[in-house]
Amino acid sequence: MKVVIKGYGFNNSPSGVGGIGGNVHAPASKSSMQRACAAALVRKGESIIRNPGKSNDDKAGLNVIKALGAEVIINNEELIIKSEGVKPVSSVVNNGEAGLGIRMFTPIVALSENEMMINGEGSLLTRPMDFFDEVMPQLGVQIASNNGKLPIKLQGPLQPNNIEIDGSLSSQFLTGLLLAYAAVDARNVTIKVNNLKSKPYVDLTLSVMESFLLKVPENRNYEEFYFDETPVIDTDDFVDYTVEGDWSGGAFLIVFGAIAGNIKVAGLDIASTQADKKILEALESCGARINIGDKIIEVSNSSLGDGGLSAFEFDATDCPDLFPPLAALAANCKGTTKITGVHRLAHKESNRGLTIQEELSKMNIKVELNDNVMLIEGTTDIKATTVHSHHDHRIAMMCALLALKANGETTIEVAEAINKSYPDFYRHLQSLGVTVETEI
Repeated sequence: MKVVIKGYGFNNSPSGVGGIGGNVHAPASKSSMQRACAAALVRKGESIIRNPGKSNDDKAGLNVIKALGAEVIINNEELIIKSEGVKPVSSVVNNGEAGLGIRMFTPIVALSENEMMINGEGSLLTRPMDFFDEVMPQLGVQIASNNGKLPIKLQGPLQPNNIEIDGSLSSQFLTGLLLAYAAVDARNVTIKVNNLKSKPYVDLTLSVMESFLLKVPENRNYEEFYFDETPVIDTDDFVDYTVEGDWSGGAFLIVFGAIAGNIKVAGLDIASTQADKKILEALESCGARINIGDKIIEVSNSSLGDGGLSAFEFDATDCPDLFPPLAALAANCKGTTKITGVHRLAHKESNRGLTIQEELSKMNIKVELNDNVMLIEGTTDIKATTVHSHHDHRIAMMCALLALKANGETTIEVAEAINKSYPDFYRHLQSLGVTVETEI
């Protein structure tokens, strides 16, 4: 699918050209949603999930827990999940293209004594999974991968043990282990973690575990997670969980407000543990006009054409998903912006550092990659052209934001990539007054 977006250049007024801007509600967080699905599966009992996500990754998570024995009932805009723990009804689990899903659910699948096959689709088939080859045998799990990639065959049951893992690639492996240990009431065992990245996402995991009445380990400065000797007391308490608004998707809306038209974004919790909440720090650093209320975040257009935005420095090591919206923001800032954390981008839906550089160069935006640093030079001359998502949802959304400041029409190829995390993105742009045309 191709999407064509009409650009308005850099001459828009603070209120936006042609009424660009307005009110919008952020999508549900797939990070929160997928963790809630996993927790509802392992806790045993009945849970209700409100504000459930509808992205492809969210749907994949629901399919996984159903394959592992959970009953999922759709009740209007809510989900009722009934579970007796991990009791697979299928020998195959497919995670779609969900990176969090494959890393989180693999230890949970290993709770079963059945021989299981774990697979995925698209870019997930090329991502490294050798972490499990190293760790699972230490937990009594037989495992065979495809040279460190999918598909994975394994057979448990997983037995909690004192282990030491590498957290430099992702915290998502740790999330799965924490949930699996909690599911079997691990006692007096420690997971040691070296060089843990994305610590805020571990906070989110621990918060979800607490919400679902699971045993929560002691967090020892993100270097050790200790499950004490206290046994879990079985309870019939009903869990009622509301999925948070998504700061990852919301970041694109907030940047829209700063560069294109005044916007009010609802549904984002300022107290959230989501790492991508740091987008607010970037906007403050570049001089954007932002007002944070109890339930609404308002951002006023202050584009480079108005002399309002300046280059900034930002460390995205713990929030690498912010690179695409940050790149769109930086392109509209006067001067050269420095973003650190490029090493975290190699194993996303695309090699995101190179992809950002390639697509921005098509639009006359200079991007330099210097080891772990990305330098982006702002410009008032963004070129309308044809760009490609590289099957990466965040690259598609980045290009859409940049297209707004081009003089002419920009075509985004493989634009449907947004369905992975934010299927309503183009519709939301249209509701904000943007001209968006779809070509099949």
